[in-house]
Amino acid sequence: MLAKTYSFTLLGLEGKIIEIEADINSGIPSYELVGLADTSVRESRERIRSALKNSGKTFPIKKITVNLAPADLKKEGAYLDLAIAIAILKASQQILSNENFLDYVFLGELALDGTLRPLNGILPILISAKSQGFKNFIIPKQNEREASFIEGIDVYSAESLKQVCNHIQKIELINKTLFNKYEKSNKEQKYNFDMRFVKGQPVAKRAIEIAVSGGHNILLIGPPGTGKTMLARCIPTIMPDMSFDEALEVTKIHSVAGTLNEDGIMRIRPFRTPHHTSTTVSMCGGGNKHIRPGEISLAHNGVLFLDEMPEYSRSTLEALRQPLEDGVISISRANSNAVYPANFILCASMNPCPCGNFGSSDKECNCKASEIRRYRAKISGPLLDRIDLQVEVDSIKYDDLISDESSESSIDVKKRVDNVRKIQRERFINNKINTNSDMSEREIKEFCKLSKESEKTLKNAFECLKLSARARSRIIKVARTIADLDFSDNINERHILEAVSYRSLDNSSI
Repeated sequence: MLAKTYSFTLLGLEGKIIEIEADINSGIPSYELVGLADTSVRESRERIRSALKNSGKTFPIKKITVNLAPADLKKEGAYLDLAIAIAILKASQQILSNENFLDYVFLGELALDGTLRPLNGILPILISAKSQGFKNFIIPKQNEREASFIEGIDVYSAESLKQVCNHIQKIELINKTLFNKYEKSNKEQKYNFDMRFVKGQPVAKRAIEIAVSGGHNILLIGPPGTGKTMLARCIPTIMPDMSFDEALEVTKIHSVAGTLNEDGIMRIRPFRTPHHTSTTVSMCGGGNKHIRPGEISLAHNGVLFLDEMPEYSRSTLEALRQPLEDGVISISRANSNAVYPANFILCASMNPCPCGNFGSSDKECNCKASEIRRYRAKISGPLLDRIDLQVEVDSIKYDDLISDESSESSIDVKKRVDNVRKIQRERFINNKINTNSDMSEREIKEFCKLSKESEKTLKNAFECLKLSARARSRIIKVARTIADLDFSDNINERHILEAVSYRSLDNSSI
C-alpha cells in the first residue's frame, strides 16, 4: 500500500517542502530510502524501527520503499523522522483514520523510545510552509514556544510518536498552541551597561550616538584602558527597540544556528563579540555539510564588535567588505548555497600603534613610524572606507573618574535616537531602506542636497585628505544623520565639518 506525508527541510533560511512516499509490498524484507538523503536521514531507519516498537507499533517485515521528493534536492538533518514514521504506519495500515494526511506537515526527530526531540530552524520552516499554503503542523513539544509567535496557522506540539498517532486517529486530541503576541523587552533588565557609567569621552559618546542614529559603522582608536570596550557595549542600550518583523528576522537566524533562548523569540538586539582568532568560516558562515550562519549573520539587526581589530586575520577582515556594502552574505558550496541577512552596525576598536601610546597626552610612544604604518595597514583601505566614523579616544584623567558629575543615561540618549529613526522612517517610507547608512547614490541625490558652501567644504576635504568616492558618500550620509539630530531639513556646512572630523585615520600623517 502507498501512503504520502509532507515535511520540510532547511536550505539557509528557506524551508523546502519534502513529499514523502512510503510503499510497502510483499517480497524479501528490505528498507530502501531514495531521494538524495544524507547520512543523518539514512540513519532514520534505525531510529524509526525502535521508536515504532517502543510506541506499541510494529516495523513491517516487508519490502519497504521510502521516496523523498524532489529527488534532486539534498535532504539533511533529522527533520523527516516523524513524517517517514507516519507514512510507514499509514502504508502498513497501523493507522486507520479519515484524516487527510496531506493537510499536515510533520516535523520532528525521533528518539529510540518514541519521544520527539526538538529541532533547530522550526521558525523559518513554519514561515516558509505558511507562505506555501500549509496551515496544520505537528512539531516537538519543546519547539512550541518558538512556533507560538506565528499567527494564522494551527500548531500541535506533541511529546511522542504515540501521542501523534492518537491525535491523527482522534483517540486523544492534542491542544492547539495558542498564539503568543510579541511584546518588547524592558532593556533596563537586560543590560549591565549604561552610558551614564562612562566617564568623560564626550566626542566618542557623540560619535556613538550618531552611529546608532543613522546605522553607521564606527571605529574607536585609543590607548588601552580608555573605555573603548565599555563604550561599545553601551551601543545596544541606545538602539531602538526591535519591531516584530525585525525580531522575527533575528529569531529565524538564531533558530537555525541553535542559539535561540528559552523565550522562543529574540526581543533585544544581538551584540556579537567574536574572538580575534575566529576563522573566516566562523565569521561568515558555512560548513562542510550544513551551511550555518556565521557571526555577521548572528549580529543581524544588532552590533558586531571587533575588539583589537588589527589582531584579526586579514582574510577574516576582508570578508566583511561585501556584507557591509550589501547587508547580506551569499555562501556558496559545491552542493548548495545559501543567502543570510547581515545588516548590522560594525563597531571596532584598535590601539593607535603596537605599544598603544601613540598620540597619548601622558604616555610616551616608543614605536617607529614604519611599525605604526605596518600596524595600521592590517586594516585595508577598502575596508576602512566602509567605516563611517573613525574616532580617537584619549586617556581619562583621575579627577574625571572620581567626579560626581552625572552623565546622560542610555534612556535619555535613546530618546533622541528614536526621534531620529522616526524621521528616517518617514523620509524613506516609499523606499526599501530604513536608515541613512542604507542610502544608495539615488537616495543621496534625492535627500542629501548640499548648499554651495557645504559642497565647497566637502570638496576641500576630498582633495586635502585624498578621499575616495565611497568615503565622500559616507561623509554625506553621516552629515545627513547629524542634520537629523539637529532637526534640520538641510545639510549645513557645520554638519559636513563634523562628519569630516570623524575620519581620524584619513587625517593621520603617519
